[in-house]
Amino acid sequence: MKDPRIAKLANNLLTHSTQLKKGERVIISATPDAKDLVVELVNQIYARGAFPIVRLGDEDISRAVMTGMTEDLSKLMCDLTMPMFKNAQVYIGISGGRNQFADSDVPSNKKVLHAKHFGRPLCDYRCANLKWVGLNWANPSLAQMAQMSTEAYTDFFFDVCCLDYGKMHTAMKPLQKLMEKTDKVRIVAPDTDLTFSIKGNKAVICSGENNVPGGECFTAPIRESLNGTIKFNIPSIEKGITHNDIYFEFRDGKIINASSSNTQALLAELDSDAGARYMGEFAFGVNPYIKQPTFDTLFDEKMAGSIHMAVGNGYPETYGKGATHNKSQVHWDIILKGGEIYFDGVLIRKDGKFIPKELHALNASTF
Repeated sequence: MKDPRIAKLANNLLTHSTQLKKGERVIISATPDAKDLVVELVNQIYARGAFPIVRLGDEDISRAVMTGMTEDLSKLMCDLTMPMFKNAQVYIGISGGRNQFADSDVPSNKKVLHAKHFGRPLCDYRCANLKWVGLNWANPSLAQMAQMSTEAYTDFFFDVCCLDYGKMHTAMKPLQKLMEKTDKVRIVAPDTDLTFSIKGNKAVICSGENNVPGGECFTAPIRESLNGTIKFNIPSIEKGITHNDIYFEFRDGKIINASSSNTQALLAELDSDAGARYMGEFAFGVNPYIKQPTFDTLFDEKMAGSIHMAVGNGYPETYGKGATHNKSQVHWDIILKGGEIYFDGVLIRKDGKFIPKELHALNASTF
């Protein structure tokens, strides 16, 4: 018997996230594990008078292709795929393979090369021109990563993904307003004392539109304003490699020292291109159903009581007039839970709880 929550999730993706209209063409890029959701999406898309275009990917096939990747092949794959994106209006990406470390032994230079010539151009086009949403489908692999039973993780997944995002959006508006009138940010935590400016940049509420689950409000740091140190306390998996205790030292915006439990792989990412040693995003996580790390960044970056910063590419919509847009093939979200956050010298969050009265709704246990 099909889980009725699948139909609710599909409806949310088409109604709230992408606002699908009659006649639009929808690219669905998914893993085979998400078959039930894909079938439901296809049926609902047809029912709305729109047109599904389905692309299924397999991690073993992808790994085999990646091991022989060249710059010419990566560019060719992009050239062949881009026309499909240019003929669509909506993109739904559903990830969640059987093995989260499937490409961990693929040489880093091949993964970096493919991201530069295939992944980043398609992502940039999608973000700028399509209505889009991405999510990771619940499966035994992600349940194992989260150290939960498959049944418990599936319940957690639907709780997180199907909450009242309209109510969450309203609760985040005062935070958005506060961020947009703030100049100096200071983050204080163990091995962390980092300052930077967000003056003039725009804050964007993520309440289930482009990412599911939703639950963050993000902006971009002024590129050259970061000075000090930060040590992230939530593990991060990037390109199949686990990093614990990621530590950065900044001088005038640039990462001048870096380490983690896999420093070599970390430095490979930071040396991907000129923008990879600068930060493109600063954000608050506020989803009350995500209380502990699941080792899935799409969930963990929304964790209640957390902030995250992204190495590399910044989102164009967050930059104010005259601000330098940090561009990179890399966009890697890394998470810190707890600590103290100051806006223009005023403590606004401590140990995961917002201090100003107008932000107390974001301390709520549910939405």
